[in-house]
Parts: sequence; C-alpha cells; structure tokens
Amino acid sequence: MNENENSGTSRRNFLKLGLLSGGSVIAGAGITNLVSCDEKKESGKKVKVLTADGKLVEVDSSHVHEGKFEKLANREIREGIEGRKFVMVIDLAKCANARKCIEGCQKMHFKQSPVEWIKVKKMQDAQTTAPYWMPQPCFHCDNPPCTKVCPVDATFKRQDGIVLIDNERCIGCRFCMAACPYNARSFNWGENWGQSVQQSKECHSSAYSPETGSPSVMGTVEKCDFCADMAKKEELPDCVTSCPNGTIFYGDANEDSVTNGEDTFRLSELIKKRAGYRYLEELGTEPRVYYLPPVNRDFAFEEDTEVHNTHE
Repeated sequence: MNENENSGTSRRNFLKLGLLSGGSVIAGAGITNLVSCDEKKESGKKVKVLTADGKLVEVDSSHVHEGKFEKLANREIREGIEGRKFVMVIDLAKCANARKCIEGCQKMHFKQSPVEWIKVKKMQDAQTTAPYWMPQPCFHCDNPPCTKVCPVDATFKRQDGIVLIDNERCIGCRFCMAACPYNARSFNWGENWGQSVQQSKECHSSAYSPETGSPSVMGTVEKCDFCADMAKKEELPDCVTSCPNGTIFYGDANEDSVTNGEDTFRLSELIKKRAGYRYLEELGTEPRVYYLPPVNRDFAFEEDTEVHNTHE
C-alpha cells in the first residue's frame, strides 16, 4: 500500500474517542413499466395510483411495485446500532461547490446523473448579502414527517438517529416525498434510472439492504442513507472523505464528537462557538444535520463549478 492509500484509509476510519404493519393499502402507489428485472403480465386487478402530476388514476396492478408485505427487514437493520446517535455538521465557510461529496456518494451507491442523494445549492439569505454554497443531504430528522405518512412502514426511524427506506416494502406512493419539507427524496422512475453500469449488472446477483439502498428497486423512493453500513464498520461516509476542503463532519452525538477525518471537535462546543443551527428547525422536524454559518470563508464565492481545494 502506498503513502496515499495509507492516508486515505486513515481518513476514512472513525477516531475512537471514548471521547406494517403489513398493509393492504395500495392507493397512491407509483406507476412503473418494469416492477423488477423481469416483466409482468397484466393481472386484471385495478389499483389507484398517484401520477407524476399529482392525479389519482386507476391502473393494472402489474404496473405497480407492491412491496413484500410478508416480512420486514431484519430487526438489526430496523433498530440500528445501540448507544449511537449519528450526526452531521456542515461548515458552509469551507464549501466551494467542488461537488466531490456528490461524486463520492454516487460512486459508493452506484448512482449517476440525474440522481443526487446529496445536493449542493446556491443560497443567498437576502439581496444585500453574499451568496454561498450549501450541501444538503437527507437530514435524518428526529421527528420525521416522512415516516408518519408511509402506509406500509417502508420508511422508518432507527434508535441511532438514521432514517432508512426498505424498498422491498415501498409501494412507490411518494407520500413520504410530499411530506418531506427538505426535498431530500427521489423516485426511481424505471430500469437503469440513475444507476451506474456496475449496478445494472448487479440486478440479479446482489442481495438488497436498506442500509445501502443497493441494488436499486425501480418504482420506489430513494434517499441519502447516512451511510449506515459504513457507520457500522466505524468508517466515515464517502461524502465526508471525498470533500477536498473538509467541509463535512460526521460523528456520534452521544460521544459529543464529530470529525472530517483530519480535524475532530466536541459537537457541543463546535455548535456553540460557531453559532451552529439546523435548517428550517422551526418546522419541528428536529434534523440531525447542523450548519455552521458561512463567515470568515476560506475563499470567495464563485459561480462556476471549478473544483477548489484550499489544502493545495
């Protein structure tokens, strides 16, 4: 292993700081031309679904991903890691729209355009203030409206703070998408939608897990999963380690610690000293992602998407 590989491995590892209801509800299910890797014949059974423009129509049930209601994902996946409360902090003073966080996330989850589980948006608080770049993953709220509207218990909140989707139960109704005030969820519209060539080849060969969201299930909802599988291995998410500027911190609120792989802080002290806040917290969603205001920036705001690296 060369020096760069050693550095990358070290950066990806956490610092150990001691520091359903089975449902019969199909109304609103999403329409798909292909429910899985195999085509289905028309069943003659009609169900109500929600179209892309928000209208209720009746279609043959063969065009709907109905989910597998006979079982839930295993208990360990649905309960999460005992004693943990995963949290993320994003330093807006460091974000230069390098988009490496997006690239890292897509590579890890076998995604490609137009699917982006983490988005980087241009923000401006007022006409007289300077714009800034704002990465937005799923916020994994402690009071998530998305889980409350799911009719089949496909999306759920774990004890470690992570919100996941079981796409083997998801019927594609998109009620969770409508309920999310952060627009954090996306819909898988069809075969190979937003999938890399590598994932397409895995369609029949890989076991699905809600902790990885892979392989994708068409006709279902997807989103940032807070890299639950990497957290289990005490590794940092790819969005954290891919950023050249150390913009994103990840850690455990119970240990009061967050790190970007190079710098480590007490979560409580960082939020207090840097006036950290949670986006649209007034909605009562209690998001698990904190932002540090874009003050004393490492560089000036630029409109283009040129990759900036303040460490070089």
